[in-house]
This record gives sequence, structure tokens and C-alpha cells, in this order.
Amino acid sequence: MTVWDDLQGQPAVVAQLRQAAMGEGLTHAWLFTGPPGSGRSNAAKAFAAALNCDQDDVTMRGCGTCPACLTILGETHADVSFVRTEKVTISIKEARQLVATAGNRPSSARWRIIVVEDADRMEERTTNVLLKAIEEPTPRTIWMLCAPSPADVLVTIRSRCRAVALRLPPAADVAALLVKRDGVDPALAERAARAAQSHVGIARRLARDSEARERRLETVRFPLGLRGITAAVMMADKLVKIATEEATSSNEERDAAEKAALLATLGAPETGTLPPAMRSQVKQLEDDQKRRAKRSVTDSLDRTLTDLLSFYRDVLIIQLGNAVELVNVELRSELEEFAQRSGPEVTLARMDAINNARKRITTTNVAPLLAVESMAASLI
Repeated sequence: MTVWDDLQGQPAVVAQLRQAAMGEGLTHAWLFTGPPGSGRSNAAKAFAAALNCDQDDVTMRGCGTCPACLTILGETHADVSFVRTEKVTISIKEARQLVATAGNRPSSARWRIIVVEDADRMEERTTNVLLKAIEEPTPRTIWMLCAPSPADVLVTIRSRCRAVALRLPPAADVAALLVKRDGVDPALAERAARAAQSHVGIARRLARDSEARERRLETVRFPLGLRGITAAVMMADKLVKIATEEATSSNEERDAAEKAALLATLGAPETGTLPPAMRSQVKQLEDDQKRRAKRSVTDSLDRTLTDLLSFYRDVLIIQLGNAVELVNVELRSELEEFAQRSGPEVTLARMDAINNARKRITTTNVAPLLAVESMAASLI
């Protein structure tokens, strides 16, 4: 076992990072890019572990078994910070805290490492807070930023980083990882990896959750019953409900546990009104939870629309002669019948409508239901 084992289908990236961990081409700032599911944050975490691995032999670093590797992979190492946000954006306050942390020398490891998993979630003014720290890094400090593409990061930042470009691994590699790491049945692993379009995290969820597989199939089949504006409105409402219910179910229990833990930490009375100082802290927690809930719904809806997009992707593949494998193989006969009703131009226009809706939902304050209703009307 090594820290590189989970980076399936990324041989070029593993080779690049292995060399850097041995001191060849190591620099103070790195930018990991790749589509969702490609393993950007996993690559950064593996690289951090390899850099601080306890092995004296540089060729063996990244062993995956020493205390340094295990604590970094478990995100408990004192000198390696992992930054991710469950809100819409990373705040300036959080960025300033990162800069302060980066200014400290490592306490026990070779390097102090800051891994920012959501570098694309920073506004320009927030990114500017990091700029000086990355331009003039503290000795023994390494920054690792993760984003979907270089264009998602301010040009002044990416010009000072060494690029690491990941790709979506082949579905067969994702399936093999699910079988090896999670003990999933090979046939189920293959279906989950294909349905997730090689997104490792989603493939794992589909393989382990039968209800998630049913919700996805329901989403993919929606276009088959899309006959008029009434059906379009009903489809939009159902898509938003699917996304909202999925996000809410994962947040409610967590929110209640966080509030209970905060009240216990503050020593709040079991009954009666909270003192003003305690109320302000509870209010801050509730505000953070609301922001997290908003992002959860947005991310869940984006995944739902990605599943819907796979239907039209398969239709286009059939219309163009079945050059590559379908994502939704189990629906081939229905897809072939649907493909005969229009040409590739119409299918591409429908795919554009879905992608435009995804962009509006994730980058603007538009009401999700309005954006999805507009999209659904374009699919008729």
C-alpha cells in the first residue's frame, strides 16, 4: 500500500508528484486542476503525505504506513492544513487565517503544507489576500490549491504555481478501485462507475446506496415522458425536490448534532432563555448552517442535472453512430427510439440548455426552480 494507490488512472500525475517528492522540480506552490471526480484533493493529500513521509530513502517516500503518512491521510497532522468550505465561498477572514498559519515554521515535519481544496470558491478580493503569501512564501511552506480548471483561479495566482492536470479516470479503473478499496461486487462496481461517468465519489455513493441508484434512474428517464409544458413544469419541480431532499436528509442530523455540541461546550442551561453572549454564538452557527444548506442544495441539483445530461449525451452518441460506449446502457432501446425523433443539432441545443441552467444555479442568485423550469421548457 502507498499513498498513490487511490489515484486510479493518473499515471502521469503520480510520476510527476513522485519525482517532486524526491526533490526533483519541487516548488513552493502547486495548482491541481481537473474535472469533478478526477481526484484533485486526493492527489494533493497524497503529495503532502509523500513530502512529509518518515522514510529516509527518498525513493520510498509516500509509503502509506508510517505515522506521518497515516496522520496526513487522516487529516490530523499538525503541520498539514486542509481547507474546504461547505458555504458558497471562502471568506476573507478564513484566507487571513491561512496566511497566518502559513507563516509558522513546521513543528515536526519537513514542510508546513496548506491544501486549499476549493480555490475556485474564492472571490477575487479573497484570493488577493493569499497572493503575497504565495509570491513571497515562508521557508519550509508549500501551498497546494485545487480547482476544476486554471481559469477558475486568478491569473496572478496560477502564474506562480506549478500545474498538475488530472483527467477523469477510465470507468474500468474506478470500478477496480471500488472492488479493491470498498469490497463492492464487480458487476455493481462497473455499473456504478459507468453511471457516475468516472466520478470516484459519486460512483462509491451509487455502489453503496440503492436509493441513490433509484433516484438517478428516475432523473435519467424524465425526458421520456416530456410531452408538453405541463410535463416540463412537473419535471422541474420533481428535479428540484430530488436535489433538495437529498441535501436536506444529509444536513438535518448534522445540524442538530452541531448545535447540541455547541450548547454543551458553552455550558448552556437546559431550560430557559440563553444569555445574550450564547445567543450570538448560536446565531452564528445557524447562519453558517444556512449557508452550508444552500451550497448543499446547489451541489445536489448540479449532480442531478449532470445525470439528466447523460441521457442526452447518450442520445447524441447514438445519433452520431455509437462511436463510444453509452453511460445508460440499460436504457439503450428507449434511447434509440428517442434518438430517432430529432437530429444531433436539436440534441446539442438541449444539452446547452442543461449546461446553461447548471451555470445559472451555481454562479448566480437565481431561484433554482425558475432556472430548472426554463431549462425544462427548452427540452420539449
